[in-house]
Order: sequence, then structure tokens, then C-alpha cells
Amino acid sequence: MDNLDDQLAGDPLLGVALDTLAIRAGQTRSHEGEHSEALYLTSSYVFGSAQEAAERFSGAQPGNVYSRYTNPTVRMFEERIAALEGAEAAVGTSSGMAAILATCIALLKSGDHILCSRSVFGTTTVMFTKYLQKFGVTTSFVNPTNYAEWEAGFTPNTKLVFVETPSNPLCDVVDMQRLADMTHAHGALLVVDNCFCTPALQQPLKFGADLIIHSATKYIDGQGRCLGGVVAGAKALVDEVLGFIRSAGPSMSPFNAWVFLKGLETLRLRMEAHSRNALELAQWLDAHPRVEKVFYAGLPSHVGHDLAVKQQSAFGGVLSFSVKGGREEAWQVIDATRIMSLTANLGDTKTTIVHPATTTHGRLTSEQKAEAGITENLIRIAVGLEDIGDLKADLVRGLGSY
Repeated sequence: MDNLDDQLAGDPLLGVALDTLAIRAGQTRSHEGEHSEALYLTSSYVFGSAQEAAERFSGAQPGNVYSRYTNPTVRMFEERIAALEGAEAAVGTSSGMAAILATCIALLKSGDHILCSRSVFGTTTVMFTKYLQKFGVTTSFVNPTNYAEWEAGFTPNTKLVFVETPSNPLCDVVDMQRLADMTHAHGALLVVDNCFCTPALQQPLKFGADLIIHSATKYIDGQGRCLGGVVAGAKALVDEVLGFIRSAGPSMSPFNAWVFLKGLETLRLRMEAHSRNALELAQWLDAHPRVEKVFYAGLPSHVGHDLAVKQQSAFGGVLSFSVKGGREEAWQVIDATRIMSLTANLGDTKTTIVHPATTTHGRLTSEQKAEAGITENLIRIAVGLEDIGDLKADLVRGLGSY
């Protein structure tokens, strides 16, 4: 190619690989000719005339209006994510949970029904059952890998199907094409939370998903610095979500968008490294006498392994395992570590360890935890980029402490 920048300016998707898109897609240079993406820290924009202002506000003329919903830095991030996911459009939000909320509020109404995987982030369950229910939107939960349950769960007013794959924290893998076909046969939309894999390892739109949700806070940032979320998919659906964000304001910060743009530049390299470390740690834990079970799709023994091989280019950086014993033994393992960070976040270069039953899924009822497989002896590790030998040694401190 003669000039990569010229080619990308014409069509960012024209024959360009993911690694190139992660660095180049979406960038628009100002008259200053900056090489790195510009950071536009401004709340509002000046119009050339009253007529231009009126046309911008009405949507008759494209351009910036107010940074609650139009900002050049945020737009660069949105366009880059859309390119990586193979989506027509994307919209940034203030957090991953804000992305889920905005999607539901924009696309659902009182009387509608959500059919959701039972194995999702605990706060997602709380949002659906405690808050959306107040406004007349009901939710049913099913075993994510039982397709007879999925089929039986549909009602005439089911409008949205929500799933994480791989799931948090048990790494359940869902056949997205099968679920998409089932969902569309019932006239509903399939929304996939792609947080664990990111577009570097998995692109759900290729398997029939209608919308993709990301917590950009996690692997897209990659270093635990900023909060953000994103919704990507068909432009008509994304525009509906954008309409809610314009009115309600759960907007992405331009500074955070700039950080995420930097994170995307190394996304595939980091995801491959996370995956290598996680696979080695999972194999080591699987052979440990004090470990009852390991939940990681990279293990051939995992029920979703073959499907993960089909849908993902690697297995991701998150695993869970149950120790022999109960809460006391799990806490002893966690408290004995000295390198791993005891925090509920994931997707960081630093390895994190947490007890899901009392943190990420702590607000669920005992019945909900049991249904989701969140046991008292379960530990989740988001494997970072430290030396894998040091991570094993850190766990030996805990696994040898009881």
C-alpha cells in the first residue's frame, strides 16, 4: 500500500487486520497534525451561526454538540471498538454496568421480558431483578448450557436475551450461533457480554449476536485505571442506546476514552499473554491435591472446551477453582497470598484474586448463588502478566496453609 493513513481514511476496514485496526482505526487528526490521538477536554462546542447550532441540535447537520453525547476522543474510541468487533457502530458509556442499563432502558418497555443466563456477573442479576423489575421489566434465568431450558424460557413478551460467554466466574461457554438462531426465531435480540474475551479473542457478531457489551474498565484498559463501557452492533440499535445516553447522561469521559484507545493498541498481545499464563496456572491447579475442581475452558476436561476452541482464538485470563473445604479454607488461601491483589476487578496486568460468594456475587440470595454455582469454596483469579512461577509460589502459600 502506498499510504496507510490515506487508505484508512477512505475505509478503515478495507483489508486491514485486527492488530492494525487496534492502533489505527477511528483516528481523526486535527489541523495540528498530532500523531497520537488528541484528548478533547471540553464540555461544549462553539457554533459558527445560530442556524448551524440549530441544525447540529436537530441532527440535520453532523458534528459536535455537547460532550455528554458527542466528543471527538470518545468518538475515536467508539469507531475503533466498532472496527475491532466488526460492528456498524458503537457507543461509549460511563461503566460496563451503564452499558447494560442503557441497552435495557433504550430497547425495552414495561411488560417486556428478559431471558438471562444464570451465570452472569452478580450486579447484572441485581440490576435485572431488583431495579428493572420496578419498571415492569421481568427476568427469567436459565442454565447457560442447557438449550432446552433456553427454549422453554421464552415467552411471547421476551424481547432480549442476555448472556456472558465465557461467564463470570465459572467460564461457562455458550453456543452463540445456536442461541442466536433460537432467539431470532422468537423475535428477540441477543446481547452478549464479551468482557472476558474482548474482540482480540472472540467476535460475537460473527455468531449471530445483535449487540455486544463491554466493560472497558477490564481488559480494554488493561491496567485498572479508568471506568468505562461500550455497546456495539447494528447502527439502528446503537442509535437507540445513544438516544438514552444523550437524555440520561451515563456518558464516557473523554480522558477515559483516551486511556482506552491506548489500551487497545496492545490488546491482542496482552490477551494472548493473559491466556498463556491462565492456561498454565489452570493446569497446575488441576493437578493440585487440595483443589477440588478448576473452571477454565482451556482445560480439555471443561465441558465447554470444544466449543471454546470453535468460538475463541484463546481461552482468556480468568479462571476459578474450588478448594477442598468451605469458606474458611477459601479465605485462608486468599489471605495467604502476597503477590496477587485481593480486589474484585479483573483484566489488569496485575493478577487479582477474590472470593465471589462474598464480593462480586455477595448481593445474591443463597438460592441465586446455588443456582449459579457460586459456592463458598470458590475462588476466582484473573491471571495477570507476572512471572507464572511467582504466581504458583504465591498460591502455594495459601494451598499449603490448611
